[in-house]
Amino acid sequence: MALENSVFPSRPDSLALPVEEKKEGEEETEAATKASTGVFNVTEELGHVVTTQTTPSPPATTTTNRSFQSKLAEREANANQHRKKTQGTEKERGRFGWARARRKRQRYVEKNGRCNVQHGNMRETYRYLTDIFTTLVDLNWRCSLFVFVMAYAVTWLFFGAIWYLIAYCRGDLDHLEDEDWTPCVNNVNGFISAFLFSIETETTIGYGHRVITDQCPVGTMLLLLQAILGSMVNAFMVGCMFVKISQPNKRAETLVFSKHAIISLRDDKLCLMFRVGDLRSSHIVGANMRAKLIKSKQTQEGEFIPLDQTDISVGFETGNDRLFLVSPLVISHEIDAHSAFWDMSQAQLEKEDFEIVVILEGMVEATGMTCQARSSYLAEEVLWGHRFSPMMSLAEGFFDVDYGAFHQTFEVDTPSCSARELALAAARLDAHLYWSISSRLDEEPTLVEQAAKQADGSSANSKGGEPIFTVGEMTDIQEQTGLGELNGSITTDQSESEA
Repeated sequence: MALENSVFPSRPDSLALPVEEKKEGEEETEAATKASTGVFNVTEELGHVVTTQTTPSPPATTTTNRSFQSKLAEREANANQHRKKTQGTEKERGRFGWARARRKRQRYVEKNGRCNVQHGNMRETYRYLTDIFTTLVDLNWRCSLFVFVMAYAVTWLFFGAIWYLIAYCRGDLDHLEDEDWTPCVNNVNGFISAFLFSIETETTIGYGHRVITDQCPVGTMLLLLQAILGSMVNAFMVGCMFVKISQPNKRAETLVFSKHAIISLRDDKLCLMFRVGDLRSSHIVGANMRAKLIKSKQTQEGEFIPLDQTDISVGFETGNDRLFLVSPLVISHEIDAHSAFWDMSQAQLEKEDFEIVVILEGMVEATGMTCQARSSYLAEEVLWGHRFSPMMSLAEGFFDVDYGAFHQTFEVDTPSCSARELALAAARLDAHLYWSISSRLDEEPTLVEQAAKQADGSSANSKGGEPIFTVGEMTDIQEQTGLGELNGSITTDQSESEA
């Protein structure tokens, strides 16, 4: 081997390690085992390299007798390949080091507003038949069209069979060529002609070829019955189709919500915000916004409530929940002591598992029907420290709204602590300022003594116990003392110099 002769040009015999001679078959088997397991015995390989000086090296014609460096390179390549495979499928480790994939939360309400709830094991199915009109309206379009077609087809076939039965029982089919015979219905010579007469009767087409005669009182009663039932079927089915077509569900498709909700500061308070807009020029009359927090909880008694619903105030007390939705609006929820997010910080938000459902209700201006649009935000869809990009600009004579920036946000400086910690920090700061200014005022004996002397002089000058009110400007001492007592945050230049 050229490598062995170049790396070890001359070695003493004392460095040679005892190596047993192996046969060709055993050597091939051992090399195959090492290649399959990826583990090599470094001592044996080095021993083989060291002792090659005394024994002639075999010709490198087969792939089994590889050098140590080639085997080491192959081992390294296999290790890198295994590392790449495991790196892509790396999962969160549990308490004992077991792989644990994070469970993705199942949405209660989809982003398009569809409620992800299915009702099962309903035994009182007869209740659906008591409200058959609503049941037919709630069906999907395929089932609705099938019921619509079958309602007319069944009535036509039913009355067509009765007309055929009357003609058969009266013997009209046996006297088709008899001109002296008066049938119940002229030109009815079979079931097809009776079926066509039923269609003409119910739809009031009246081609004039098939007519009922006055010699058939049963046919006259059947004609009245079919006309009445046909009108009822028309009214019922046309009413169902009209209500289904005019449903305001499709109007909700043009009411859009932002893809993400955000948490940032607004007027020095943490607020949860999301954006809503209307793509149509026809407005939603009396738009009202509501929000719900869907989160499982456990009561103090140990009861587990799987999907507990908590109201999220979006301005119900102040009337801000009633919207004038002409342009996109940002709906804000102030995180205060009554909010469900009062104790939630940025780090805790990443670990929480909840869903925020937002509901927009209003009346469609064109039809006057009530419309409702829904959407939801999971915990990972709430961005901390972001703000919505502006999308309205002033053009020549109108306001231009750029819906391309509807879902865009940008990062802003926002404290990562919770609203409770932020309020406590602000309260500590106010208390520190108050007590520091009060201590400064206590260290000013001259001002206090002057104020006391002035108060004693005013009480001495009073007559008959009646107080004397001084009308005029306040002195510097009174003004400074009064302002310091009111807010505890104002100090004058004179007091600071005396201190």
